[in-house]
Amino acid sequence: LIIYSLVSGGTSVAALFMAGYIPGILWGLGVMIVAFFIARKRGYKNNAERPTFMQALKIFLDAVPSLSLIIIIIGGIIRGIFTATEGAAIAVVYSLLLSMLFYKSIKIKDLPRILLESINMTAMIVFLIGVSSIMSWVLAFTNVPTYITQLILGISDNPVIILLIMNVLLLVVGTFMDLTPAILIFTPIFLPIAQNLGMDTIQFGIMLVFNLCIGTITPPVGNTLFVGCRVAKTKIEGVIKNILPFYVSIFVVLMLVTFIPAISLFLPRIMGM
Repeated sequence: LIIYSLVSGGTSVAALFMAGYIPGILWGLGVMIVAFFIARKRGYKNNAERPTFMQALKIFLDAVPSLSLIIIIIGGIIRGIFTATEGAAIAVVYSLLLSMLFYKSIKIKDLPRILLESINMTAMIVFLIGVSSIMSWVLAFTNVPTYITQLILGISDNPVIILLIMNVLLLVVGTFMDLTPAILIFTPIFLPIAQNLGMDTIQFGIMLVFNLCIGTITPPVGNTLFVGCRVAKTKIEGVIKNILPFYVSIFVVLMLVTFIPAISLFLPRIMGM
């Protein structure tokens, strides 16, 4: 969302963050409903013992410091105490201190390894952004966005059809392109079309990111999907068959986000953004 804010010409990051809450909750509820029916159909049962009140209270209190991070960062950005970039730095420092002093999951001897991994990850992201920026410049220089705009608008003048075409293209792109370069390349192409249709830049940003996030759980790239399989120690071939119903629920939510502006704009508007 921060990258989209930069590419789109300065859309409010705080407004984008607030706009993402309801679509995110709907995504979560959608997959929870699917999981409920699958569990019911297969007869899954929860054999774990129900925690006592004191056990539940202890678990909650242990989680409060971590949950406070969301309040500190989002609250600070919305209130204008610090920028989104500064918020990222504060989040890192807060998480590091929390891990070392409260949870004691990180020791001082671990810091060199963590810093090296962070450098490698940052270098990869910066390289992707750099190459994508070059690609975006080439597309703009060769007037590709204009041609694509004319092509899409030439297919139909019906806003519903145009938005469906954009969604399909973004879903396809998300399956083989990483989130960051995809936002850098396709925002300048699709944003003018969306604005011509009267779509708010905030709503379009949520639709764009929502679309591309689906790609993170979709082969052949699907970074999040592969990480999940690695953590669960299972093969992706078996996961794909079982994940199909979840794609359906997520796609339904995507359509709601696309065609119902209030889902994205309700929270930013009531907060005066």
